[in-house]
Amino acid sequence: MIVPELTNGEFEAFITGGVVLIDFFAEWCMPCMMMSPIIEDLNEEFSEKAKIGKVNVEDNHELSQKYGIQSIPHFIVFKDGKIVEELSGSRTQPELSEIVKKHL
Repeated sequence: MIVPELTNGEFEAFITGGVVLIDFFAEWCMPCMMMSPIIEDLNEEFSEKAKIGKVNVEDNHELSQKYGIQSIPHFIVFKDGKIVEELSGSRTQPELSEIVKKHL
């Protein structure tokens, strides 16, 4: 299952309802690229319980500004459209998995 890359137009609808992890990234960011397989694995792990999405900060400046993204990779966990947790920098799969589980 491919992790959807969201744009400004799809973002709000995607984050409403349930637990959602969003990965803010850029293609030129090596730590972001290293996180990509981890994000894909999390998408498989939580396919029935939570949604996982990605936002390219280069293509979606409005979202980057709205959520104050200063450094990438940056992760935001939403629950029913509200931010419940934020993390900056690379993380391990177990770390991100625990964070998502905590909000289910």
